[in-house]
Amino acid sequence: MLLTAGFAACSALFFLVDNRLDGVFVRWFEETFLITGSHHYPTENRVEYFTEINWVRLKPAVLGVFVGATLIGLGVAFAVAQLAGRSREKRAITDISQHLRTYMEGDRDAVEVFPKEQAEISAQMSDIKSTLLQNERRLQEETTRKNDLIAYLAHDLKTPLTSVIGYLSLLDEAPDMPPEQRAKYTRITLDKAYRLEKMINEFFDITRYNLQQIIIQKESIDLYYMMVQLTDEMLPLLEKNGNTVHLQASETLTVPGDPDKLARVFQNVLKNAAAYSYSGTEIVIAAEERAGVVTIRFMNQGRTIPQEKLASLFEKFYRLDEARTTGTGGAGLGLAIAKEIITLHGGSISAESLDETVTFTITLPA
Repeated sequence: MLLTAGFAACSALFFLVDNRLDGVFVRWFEETFLITGSHHYPTENRVEYFTEINWVRLKPAVLGVFVGATLIGLGVAFAVAQLAGRSREKRAITDISQHLRTYMEGDRDAVEVFPKEQAEISAQMSDIKSTLLQNERRLQEETTRKNDLIAYLAHDLKTPLTSVIGYLSLLDEAPDMPPEQRAKYTRITLDKAYRLEKMINEFFDITRYNLQQIIIQKESIDLYYMMVQLTDEMLPLLEKNGNTVHLQASETLTVPGDPDKLARVFQNVLKNAAAYSYSGTEIVIAAEERAGVVTIRFMNQGRTIPQEKLASLFEKFYRLDEARTTGTGGAGLGLAIAKEIITLHGGSISAESLDETVTFTITLPA
């Protein structure tokens, strides 16, 4: 039955996009994702025509559709589950209240005669009400935590997906690229695709994921190499605005921490700096260890941030420029995620802005 329904749906979709639209969709697909050419064989005096799939364009398109469908499906599923849970909770509260009201009204005379029993019943009712309120509050907190996790992961999915599309575009636009550079871009693209796959898998475990139970697995991190690698991964975004990165750090500088989570922090901060920097300016990353503390500073030239707004930069869903769209300005979660992770490492993160210079400072125990 399911196979029949799927076949019917596919047939209806084909009728809509091909027959009704007079082949517009099919022609667009062929022009966008297919490559046509010919081979000439002089010895045989014949020409052979061929059609191939343009995988460089098709792969990121399929990946984008899959990620979008996954996010929409998960969002709808969680919304339905939460509405059902709240409905059950409200029905239980209503039933208990109705039973208690019926009991009290039916035994009003006995309660008046026995004041001791009346006090005990009142105490029991108070305990039941308190328990119900605690359960409802706990349910709301759990719902908020799950929604935050969905938003966090959805936000972080954008970064590797942007890198994948950016590097694939570079490979597509430069067919004569040197083999060494092509191999480097291909390797970075594959690494980001693997990270994207890992993050998508996290969605399927989200019901068992709890912000209170994040485990930091520390190891010694080569901080200099991490910053170089991060800069390479952000190259498409930096080149788009004509920005460059200058790294000031010792090549032997290390820090204990969770490499995946700290990479997420540095990536969010650098992406934020690139998004709000003046075009053609330099972003400086300076790192040093002093008195048992590793300090990393990200400095960029951009519009001065008012002092009253600096404290709000690390709040969830806060966006400095409300006029920026979600596609360019983000959902206002990147710096909130960074603060969560740095706090779990026992460090701190802060921001200051003066004379069109914005500085984000991160400290970590060495």
